[in-house]
Amino acid sequence: MGASVAELIAERIESMPAGERRAAQALVAHYPVVGLKTVAEFAQAAGVSSPTILRFVSRLGFQNYPEFQSALQDELAAQLQSPASRTYNPPSGAGGPASPMLEATLENLRETFRHISERQIAEIVDKLADRRGHMFLMGGRFTDPLARYMAAHLTIVRPNVHHLAGQESMWRDRLIDMGKRDVLLIFDIRRYQESLLRFSEKAHQRGVQIVLFTDQWLSPIARFARHVIAGRTAVPSAWDSSAALFVVAETLIGALTLRLETESAARIREMENLR
Repeated sequence: MGASVAELIAERIESMPAGERRAAQALVAHYPVVGLKTVAEFAQAAGVSSPTILRFVSRLGFQNYPEFQSALQDELAAQLQSPASRTYNPPSGAGGPASPMLEATLENLRETFRHISERQIAEIVDKLADRRGHMFLMGGRFTDPLARYMAAHLTIVRPNVHHLAGQESMWRDRLIDMGKRDVLLIFDIRRYQESLLRFSEKAHQRGVQIVLFTDQWLSPIARFARHVIAGRTAVPSAWDSSAALFVVAETLIGALTLRLETESAARIREMENLR
């Protein structure tokens, strides 16, 4: 699988001129719909000129605008796939059925981290290390275990970490306690959960900074996110894999623990004494 347009943007956005960066941000915020409009409509949405859009498309490696749109159309089709449409018959022969799954998972890990910059990891860790605010974590039907796992570790490292579980009405009740100093870490992969989108929009309106963990096709929550981590999830299975996002979560847990080394060590010792 080649790089998605979102991955190409993440890989190259730091070297883009201001106008092209605005085009990239407009596309990520309304992915992939804005890119399926005409050049003039895309330019208007991004607040740039049509030539800037064409330069942006060229910088991503496409020969022309129709080729760029064709790639987005393919991604949109993949984004809308259900598990029933992704049935897979493993090839017979040496290696067994686990081999294609293992190879795909390892490739997902390599590609995920190839498109995440050290600067982005550092900026996220900076925000998670700010203990003046609260941290909230949540996920969807299949991704909430990742949020719960990450919250369980971060609760040990720093105070004021909350995993939002249960029904949507319970999430909404927590919005009253959320504000500009707080951060929301949210996991959402295809087929994206509407309730998470609604909650993210409300949190964004309250000034909460959102870190989104999603797939290469980008959850619509990306339009509200300060940081977007796009992990590879496609594997030879009817089901998507969260393995790459799990490793990203563990990377952030480790980096934050190191960043708060003195404080976290003292906190861990005090926890042990309370047991």
